[in-house]
Amino acid sequence: MIINYNFAPILIVIWSSARSTSSPLPPLFLHQMDWNYYSADSDAVAAARSLQTFTIMYTSMATFWMYDYACSFHEESIFLLGCRWSRVKALYILTRYMPFLLFAVHLYTNFIPDETPDRCQFVNNICSTFSFMSIVCSEFFFILRTYALWNNNKVVLAVMLSTFAALLVGSSVAIFSATATAPFATSSIPGITGCYQSSGSASLFVPFLLLFVLELMLISLTLTCALRSWRTHPSRLYVVLLKHNVFYYACGLVFSALNVLTSLLLEYAYSGMFNDFQIVIHAILATRMHLRLWHENHQSHEPW
Repeated sequence: MIINYNFAPILIVIWSSARSTSSPLPPLFLHQMDWNYYSADSDAVAAARSLQTFTIMYTSMATFWMYDYACSFHEESIFLLGCRWSRVKALYILTRYMPFLLFAVHLYTNFIPDETPDRCQFVNNICSTFSFMSIVCSEFFFILRTYALWNNNKVVLAVMLSTFAALLVGSSVAIFSATATAPFATSSIPGITGCYQSSGSASLFVPFLLLFVLELMLISLTLTCALRSWRTHPSRLYVVLLKHNVFYYACGLVFSALNVLTSLLLEYAYSGMFNDFQIVIHAILATRMHLRLWHENHQSHEPW
């Protein structure tokens, strides 16, 4: 909602007139006057604007996710019906549909009024669990792909899994400790729904910093493998796998750096505005690229 403070004198005149005639003021004018009344409290207005921006951002993400699902529905149906049941297929289903649960819970929080800080903390813990599971599934997809690029090298797999496990422990401790200690707040302006962490959310940059380290390691392994094996693997499937990995890690590095900066530099709901955006993009990229790779493999009948 765009706030225009130039209407304040007009609203004061209308309000005075309404008082003199003892007639109720229309709700639209009351809502505008609420904003003008709270404009003296810059923190309240800034927090309300951040919540509105966060809600718009999340609604846009949900719309984009539904659009992507509609566009890939035919290909995905062929894959789910034509591919035999396996652990990779189960991983695909988890990665693909985990954002749906995340959106359902988050949009409930963003649009339902009368939220309390305790309820916000409870719902945020649920969302953090869904986000954590989604990013684990997405990253595990590309650990498997990097493992395939290295010709199923057990040493490389052991290094990746041990690093991944260590970073998972560090990320989970950072996420849930910050959620448990940082208080949640709601807007003091009527009509503004949603909640945010009023302080202590700066420590949430740690999981994204660790994710940046993981993706940097994976892209280094991918590029090293590409330089060593480019001429000895002319397979189209190999080229598709390599391009997908590099593109994914480049996107992941950019989003991780962005989330580190926003967590450290921004306040109110702005600090976490891109957190779940990165998680959703990771899930879309991982499933889209696996879908493309499966179709390439299905058409060429090459094992991978």
